[in-house]
Amino acid sequence: MLEWAGQYPVVTVTGPRQSGKTTLCRALFGDKPYLSLEDLDNREYARHDPRGFLSEIPDGAVLDEIQYAPGLLSYIQTLVDEKGRPGLFVLTGSRQFEMMEPVAQSLAGRTAIARLLPFSYGELYGTKDAVSVNEMLYAGFYPRIHDKGLNPTEALSFYLSTYVERDVRQILAVSDLARFETFLQLCAGRTGQLLNMQSIGGECGVTHNTIKSWLSVLEVSGIIKLLRPWHANIGKRLIKSPKLYFMDTGLACFLLGIQQPEHLKGHPLRGELFETFVVAEAYKQHVHAGLTERLWFYRDSNGNEVDLLAGSEAGLRAWEIKSAMTVSTDFFKGLNLLEKHSSAIQSKSLVYCGDRKMQRTGIDVVPWNQLADIFIQ
Repeated sequence: MLEWAGQYPVVTVTGPRQSGKTTLCRALFGDKPYLSLEDLDNREYARHDPRGFLSEIPDGAVLDEIQYAPGLLSYIQTLVDEKGRPGLFVLTGSRQFEMMEPVAQSLAGRTAIARLLPFSYGELYGTKDAVSVNEMLYAGFYPRIHDKGLNPTEALSFYLSTYVERDVRQILAVSDLARFETFLQLCAGRTGQLLNMQSIGGECGVTHNTIKSWLSVLEVSGIIKLLRPWHANIGKRLIKSPKLYFMDTGLACFLLGIQQPEHLKGHPLRGELFETFVVAEAYKQHVHAGLTERLWFYRDSNGNEVDLLAGSEAGLRAWEIKSAMTVSTDFFKGLNLLEKHSSAIQSKSLVYCGDRKMQRTGIDVVPWNQLADIFIQ
């Protein structure tokens, strides 16, 4: 982000609420004035007298929640063009539907766009054996929970009602809160699984198009990720439906009614939640490194599957994900079949819940707590 601030007049930081945008920007750009447009006085000033507002920060500032004064962006455009130097403004915002369209219109070519997601495992725990798998899945990765030592169930309950329901419902104009809550719970129950919008719509009592719209908003808001299937030269064998993943296992656990780490023992979705954690790690590593995200899964019409692919058509790395602590030869079946179908496979790995790093017949076996940066090599 600091590198971009040395190249572009504006840096725009997006991401879900409570992912640490404000804290990071104030830490990195502590020499700049900080103004939040969630503050009513600042908001009214910026809306009704944008020139006067900007005249008080001639050397730029960190402007938080910029979506509350989108008209200000045109005046920022004029100012940065006049100044002609990088690093003037840092803009942040959580409600991306309302924020990104005016940013794209007014600041095209003038802003770098950084996306901040909740902590990765490495950022939060480093290389320490700090927690068990179940504790990690239950607590999730929202910074405030760990910074303040909050009870995850309570904190995520407040997060859901204060941010997700408020923001998403305002964007979508959802009138039936109970139905939307059911939709969120149904999505959590399908994390790590193929998406079937017709099934979700039937259980919610809403149309296919409504479910499609709701899912789109959740994805742009950083709540879920829809992982697409890999198609290259596989043709009809591939299933076209994406897989649905929550970006935070703690939020998924809360929606599933899991209120203690012990509740994950023997839970029917523990394997899917572990897979959700690994896929979210891969996505976070790409986003936080400023890389174009190129992640897929593989599944053919016979049900053979590889959970995660990364790279390009010229060279792919493949990962199978298992929540067991003991490695079985059956875990390698999908990886070996995929390698037979594609000459693009450069490496094969298995991520599991054990603690030993090893190699089995050309496949790297990686413990769950040793994933730092392995998806972006």
